[in-house]
Amino acid sequence: MAQPTFSTHVGMVDILPDEVGKWQALERIIHEEAKKFNFEEIRTPIMEQTELIARGVGQLTDIVSKEMFAFERGEDQYVLRPECTAPVARAFVEHHLEQRGGTQNLYYIGPMFRAEKPQKGRQRQFHQFGAEIIGADDPAADVDIIALMMAIYDRVGISNTTLKINSVGDPESRKAYTEALKDYFRPNLSELSEVSQRRFENNPLRILDSKEEEDQPFIENAPVITDFLTEETTEHYARVKELLEELDITYEEDPHLVRGLDYYTRTAFELISPDLGAQDALGGGGRYDLLIEEIGGQHTPAVGFAAGIERLFIACEELGIDLVEEEMLDVYIVTLGEEARKWGINHLPKLREAGLSASMDYIGRSIKAQMKDADRENARHVIIVGGNELAEGKFTLRNMKASEEDSYSFEEIMNKLTN
Repeated sequence: MAQPTFSTHVGMVDILPDEVGKWQALERIIHEEAKKFNFEEIRTPIMEQTELIARGVGQLTDIVSKEMFAFERGEDQYVLRPECTAPVARAFVEHHLEQRGGTQNLYYIGPMFRAEKPQKGRQRQFHQFGAEIIGADDPAADVDIIALMMAIYDRVGISNTTLKINSVGDPESRKAYTEALKDYFRPNLSELSEVSQRRFENNPLRILDSKEEEDQPFIENAPVITDFLTEETTEHYARVKELLEELDITYEEDPHLVRGLDYYTRTAFELISPDLGAQDALGGGGRYDLLIEEIGGQHTPAVGFAAGIERLFIACEELGIDLVEEEMLDVYIVTLGEEARKWGINHLPKLREAGLSASMDYIGRSIKAQMKDADRENARHVIIVGGNELAEGKFTLRNMKASEEDSYSFEEIMNKLTN
């Protein structure tokens, strides 16, 4: 077999017809669960201005400093979106969605892009679904976002998960906590990983995100942010936990959970699965009350989550969950001869107009090959058309599952298949 001239970029994969079914099944679940929670879909471009992502996500995050697909056109600078919360916030501000009244409950599904080393469950083009509640600072909004995320995973059948929560405080809390972390890590700075040493001066909270082995003993004994929360953020966090318990949503408190993006405030959460191995995160999110103001809007509280679709599929594989329902073709027309072929071409639209899925052979194969193709297409029924059938106006209708057949006029066939 000849080698292809072109191939996909490293870390980007084709989703082939045999795989698309599970994507469509998951998307249906997301749409249906989001509708139950009264969320509306939003679709933003995959390309955004670099400054939006830098200001929204944070100049010092790994995403901005190392992982963006960035390019220029004239004086304009763009990136392929590495996440979707900042783009949704931009759309909220640009289109004055606050004028619609109430909170804006929005969800999305789509591709994201990060120029990182590809590995299992992490590609350079990957896919996320997520949701945002914009305009509410009530802890009930935090819990509703978590409940929607959990409902989607429950619907898929992934129950072997752990919800971790924390509060990352407000700016006052984070400032005090940042200084405490610096004081704690400074005496052992040389023993930390190179990545954590780089984060020390400008973003010490990100040290807590480190997966490097040499950092773990220091992280385990580091100060916890809940000791530095203001009274207001303490009360907000307590109410979130109360509401989770009222809804019977089990959680674990993780005092070192800080999330990777700078725009988070107060509630932070993450859903993990042991079925994913070392990279165990399925999704997560939190509150980002400062983001919309940071990108030029009015002060607007908001909370949301994002989850990886490829990681969800890995968990499904480990648990033996098949999202794809058996798809069947309603009718396959088998033809013998040119006149029969013309009949098939003319009657396919009538079957489809009646709401039936229908197909036929287009490359002149034998009846035996056509029947084999109908079986491969998982056809429920086959209509066999040849010279005798055309002369009599009666066509063989074969039930492929029951292996039964009889002759009918086309009108009788339509009645049998649609009633």
